[in-house]
Amino acid sequence: MTQLHRWIAALIALCGAGFMSVPVASAEPSALAAHDATYPFYMPMKALAKPAIRLFITCEASRRAGKEVYAGADAASLYGRATGGFEFVYEATDRAGHACVYPFSPWIPQIAGPLQGTQYILRSSVPGHRVIFRNGGEWATIDLRLFDIGRQRMHFEMRDIELDFPGAVQPMGALHLEAFGGTSPGLFTAVIRRCRIYGGKNAVFVPGGQTMLFVEDSTIAGNVGGNADQEHTTYINGTLVTHLRNSSWAGQHAWSNVASGHQLKDKAYLRIYENVTVSNRPVGTPASAMPLIDASAFGFTWANNLHLVRQAPLQAPRDALVDLRTEIRYGAAANYPWSVLAGPGWRMPPDPLAALDKLYLSVFLNTSIDSFRTEPYVFALRNQGTAFEPGTDHIAGNDTAPRAWQRAVSIAFHTTGRVGHAYSRDGWTFSDPKLPRQSEWIIDRDAFIRHALGLIGR
Repeated sequence: MTQLHRWIAALIALCGAGFMSVPVASAEPSALAAHDATYPFYMPMKALAKPAIRLFITCEASRRAGKEVYAGADAASLYGRATGGFEFVYEATDRAGHACVYPFSPWIPQIAGPLQGTQYILRSSVPGHRVIFRNGGEWATIDLRLFDIGRQRMHFEMRDIELDFPGAVQPMGALHLEAFGGTSPGLFTAVIRRCRIYGGKNAVFVPGGQTMLFVEDSTIAGNVGGNADQEHTTYINGTLVTHLRNSSWAGQHAWSNVASGHQLKDKAYLRIYENVTVSNRPVGTPASAMPLIDASAFGFTWANNLHLVRQAPLQAPRDALVDLRTEIRYGAAANYPWSVLAGPGWRMPPDPLAALDKLYLSVFLNTSIDSFRTEPYVFALRNQGTAFEPGTDHIAGNDTAPRAWQRAVSIAFHTTGRVGHAYSRDGWTFSDPKLPRQSEWIIDRDAFIRHALGLIGR
């Protein structure tokens, strides 16, 4: 390890100290409960109210009935509609002390009334003891539907829950977070802790909007849809933040005769990946030949200890493992501090590393590669185009825009494994550079987050 890498490792340890995970395997429920009351610093949680509705679901009676059986207040009192937020607590164990397996998908009421400050929580009764929902039906899902958000603030949380929906070929996601119509300062936050999710066209699907997603200590195990080249293990579409910690993605449902989808398709404005493993290991199908991560070059990415694993597909593999793409603007225009189009109004300075606070930026620290082959490169930063196709968010002119007009930089430190180069020949990219002192902030996770969100007033 070089002195530069030791310095980077020390800085990473310091910047991550403010928000650390509790080791799940050894933690007591009380320690996990205390940890669950903490949130990333950029999520404003003080405006939230305690859910107005709290229901407790029993294990054995629910298993016998094949649907929720409640202790105390039951769902009938809601008339199918929830106002003021809800909390569903599922009994963690059966009479033998094993994790309770509920033979259905969780029931979610229709949400009515004002949304401001409301919370929607699904959790096990014992922190660290995961309950399991197992349903082979084609419509199995958790579908939270929040419409006309406007400037309101809402929050969703799911803790210690496993969704096993192997036949759910109809829903957009085994977990589908439909939060639409938000405008700043309106905000929807979603936190997933110690969960496992499998099923749906995308195991997790998050449509575009004023959304911040935080996933920790979880396994996203794959999807089961039938249009494998258009569906993904997770699809995050034009949101504000994706923050993934201590979690893994795999299991993309693939076909033998097409390249198929991605494990993680992430078009958030800001992406933070910490100790994340992404693999094209399939579940009962050939491995996908596509890049493992399909992300947007527009915005910001900070990754530390990203582990990428590629098995041999039946198709010729696409060379990039992380593809930073520029052919579509996914988020609302107000989500971006600068134009996503290349043009003469911007000229890359002679030393891009001295101007990192004025650029779309991705930083990858300590990325490791396990592959069936020596990968020609890990990351590809695609070129910006010069115009939108009429009436769309699709971008044209990516192949002809001058290099000097490009306003995106990607930097990788300490990339290891079976790989020839860190980067493809596209874009402004740097591998293990010496940073100017005024640019060292990019190594600090929290400083990076503050910079990115500060540019759009978040």
